[in-house]
Amino acid sequence: MKSLKCKSLEFLLNHTKTGDVASDVNAETIERRSFSPKKIKIFSSKYTSIEDCPEYKFKYDQEAQKLLPDIINNQVQRIIPGGERSQGDKQTFLMRRNIGVVFSGGPAPGGHNVIAGLYDEIKNYNCQSKVFGFLMGPDGLIESKYIEITQSLVDAYRNMGGFSMIKTGRTKIDSKNKMELSLKTCVELELDGLVVIGGDDSNTNAAFLAQRFKSAGIKVIGVPKTIDGDIQVQTDDKEILLAISFGFHSAARAFSQNISNLTSDAGSDVKYWHICKVMGRVASHLTLECAFQTHANLSLIGEELADYTDLKRIEKAKKNGRIDYTAYGMTLRHLSRLICDTIVRRAAAGKNFGVMILPEGILESLNEIQVLIIKLNKIIADYNRIHDNDFHTSFPILTDKLEHLRRQARGLGDRDKFPIWNLRDDDLFNQLPLFFQEGLLTERDTHGNFQFSQIKTEKIIMDMVKEYLSVLKEQGKYKIGIERSYYKAIMENTKLMPDKFIKAIFRNPDDKYLLIKESIISLKILKQTLINKEVIGPDDALPEPVVRIFKKSDPEFKTQTHFYGYDGRGSDPTHFDCNYTYNLGMIAFHLIANEATGQMAGIKNLEKKFDKWEPIGIPIAKLMHLEERKGKLELVIEKSLVDLNSNTFRIFKALRDEWMAAESNQDRYRRPGPVRFTGTAEEDRPITLMLNSI
Repeated sequence: MKSLKCKSLEFLLNHTKTGDVASDVNAETIERRSFSPKKIKIFSSKYTSIEDCPEYKFKYDQEAQKLLPDIINNQVQRIIPGGERSQGDKQTFLMRRNIGVVFSGGPAPGGHNVIAGLYDEIKNYNCQSKVFGFLMGPDGLIESKYIEITQSLVDAYRNMGGFSMIKTGRTKIDSKNKMELSLKTCVELELDGLVVIGGDDSNTNAAFLAQRFKSAGIKVIGVPKTIDGDIQVQTDDKEILLAISFGFHSAARAFSQNISNLTSDAGSDVKYWHICKVMGRVASHLTLECAFQTHANLSLIGEELADYTDLKRIEKAKKNGRIDYTAYGMTLRHLSRLICDTIVRRAAAGKNFGVMILPEGILESLNEIQVLIIKLNKIIADYNRIHDNDFHTSFPILTDKLEHLRRQARGLGDRDKFPIWNLRDDDLFNQLPLFFQEGLLTERDTHGNFQFSQIKTEKIIMDMVKEYLSVLKEQGKYKIGIERSYYKAIMENTKLMPDKFIKAIFRNPDDKYLLIKESIISLKILKQTLINKEVIGPDDALPEPVVRIFKKSDPEFKTQTHFYGYDGRGSDPTHFDCNYTYNLGMIAFHLIANEATGQMAGIKNLEKKFDKWEPIGIPIAKLMHLEERKGKLELVIEKSLVDLNSNTFRIFKALRDEWMAAESNQDRYRRPGPVRFTGTAEEDRPITLMLNSI
């Protein structure tokens, strides 16, 4: 055999093939960067105007009226053709502008296209206009750190994921000093407008910035970003103005591709339950979308668990002339039982494997855990306020924190003789595993929220599931069903008569999947059963095929856990999000050019085909309400939860038994495919939106 001649390293590194395959830029990236998103028809007009839409009504909070007096009376605004405008208005529209843009909070696919849409549109009307990007999120605004965004920079990030063009951060502009520093930065840059791209808290910040900046003539526009999908806007009359925030579709598709791969693995290896935790601290929109994308065997919706009522317990209490308040809301123990029911039912159909999806914040949907979190948040906030010191600094290790709680329970705390933390709370808390106790006492995020992504939610639930499955196994209720044809073949191959053994061994001898009787939980009991039924003699050994069948029916519960969060939010955007975000950037420009401020850029009819999309501005102040953060009430945008009366959820409830496939059915797994940028097979909007549009 001829030996290969060894090439020099210099030759290899300089070879064109090496350059092609090792380049930072591949064909997919080139194609993404060159893609031109579709533009809503209105933006083909030379000029635009905005008109107020008083028909869209909101009940707003009195605190918002008090703190945001200059923008609380904003109406929903529709962008319309502006061909009838005066010559002076047209010249104003074409004036040179400076607009700043800032990312705030975690990244979401499509953010770069908001900047691209804004940049292209501002340059389209005046090539002398400039866009400035504030670096590292709101810190860049406060500290006056920015870059001028150029054509080459925009072109390098078109249709690409992440927020890496100018980076992001989670700093809140929540003090007078930070607000004044931000205003100083914007005034020095001679900004006409500022675009804040972020979630509910970031858009809340945008409202306060709009209020403070109004006297300086600087317009502030928010852009709705969150992969959780919890920014949705409905009027008091249930008219949908904004069906979903950007980034949701891309993240859901990225998660679903990974989960779909696990359905293939589960159906191939037939021995694991894959437990998939997806982002969603308060709302379960991502879990619901992933359920439709993949048809996982079990998907848990937090809002449904929070809404749960045990009708049997209510009826029982009623007969005894009392009210059982514990019948309202799902408990951790009850949740583990529901999961066990699915596992046992699938095992009975011969499938001791499957895929489960749960939202990261599922524990907050359980009444008993939510009460603990609320109380702990209050205790921590009170300690910080009373002692003017940080709770986590004062009690750096878990044992110190637990001792502080026990003092509270014994009435030895800082407050009064009616402590918020009582002996019952202490008992429940002490029943939780140590790692969960530590998780509940970890430092809250910058918004005062419990960080569910930092603890192994799935481990807490699955440990309880495993414990109860062991009980069911001992009771003979958790067994793997044996396919009748397999039983018959294995018996006949060894010259044994299937019909002779079948009624003695199985409790359902006429079904497709045979279940060994509950009383038979060991080989010893199996042998005694066959002797008692006179199928074998006392001195006979158990037939080898019967032993094999028993062992095959004996379940071992194995799990693999997965967390899908940061990978999805860093995904490249889908076609839907590319088009959505590019148009949001253009809308932000047109709102500023038409003198709007304190508005959130939005698109009405997102749930419909692209030609039905309508660009609008939504008054942020009217979306805000008081909510407890870090132990005190603050004005924030209310998060949108899964509507249990929506088309999507009702359809999900009707189909989930089919997807569970626990009645000897074939698994109904769906293959959504990867987020890709070629071909026409990818759906043009989230499935949950399509169903709600029916």
